[in-house]
This record gives sequence, C-alpha cells and structure tokens, in this order.
Amino acid sequence: MSGTPISSMRSMGPANEAAFNRAGIPDAETLRELGADTAYHRVLVAGEKPHFIWYYVLVMSLQGRPWNDAQGEEKIALRVRFDAIKAAALAERRASADHLDPALESVLDALGVVPRARLRAS
Repeated sequence: MSGTPISSMRSMGPANEAAFNRAGIPDAETLRELGADTAYHRVLVAGEKPHFIWYYVLVMSLQGRPWNDAQGEEKIALRVRFDAIKAAALAERRASADHLDPALESVLDALGVVPRARLRAS
C-alpha cells in the first residue's frame, strides 16, 4: 500500500515528487519522517542539482507554511543549512565516484574514458 503522494503536500508538485522518488523517498510520510535536511541531502546525492529555493520550499512545506513565509534571520539560517547540505552531498558524490566498480572501470578504460580521480592524481 502506497502512502500519501508528495505532490499532495503544500507547494510540492510532480517534479518534486519525481526527484524524491528517484532518491528513494516514496511518499509524504517518509519525507516527513526524514525531515528536510536528510531528504534534501538524499536528493542531491541522487544527482539533482542544488537549488536554494527548492530547499527553502521543502522546509516551509514540511512546516505547513506558505513557501515564501521565512524572512530575515530565519531565511539566512536556512541558507547556511542549505550550503552545508550541498557541500556534504557533493563530497559524498565525489567519494562514491572515486570508488568505481572494477568491472565498470574496465569498460570505461576500454572506451578510453579516464575517471576524474585519475586525472586529479596525475
């Protein structure tokens, strides 16, 4: 049995729902349980491009507030959190890219593709 669609949440649409689904977050209940920071981190690690407004809208949605409700110091604090999540997700993606499956690396080598880790080491 499926949970509540993410797109049924305030300010969340089909594109948000699809991105969360690709990150292994299937429904609104799971999203609420994870919280904004963990859920957004997963979305970034899954390959979505970081976007402050999307993160901001997510936080407001989980609080049941209008998407543009935060002002001043609260919005500045959200930006600090966003920047930290973005940096951590980027580091995680880089680390996983540096540890390719040996079979995949062989295929890439055969095609003449050099993993970034090797370029940095050179």
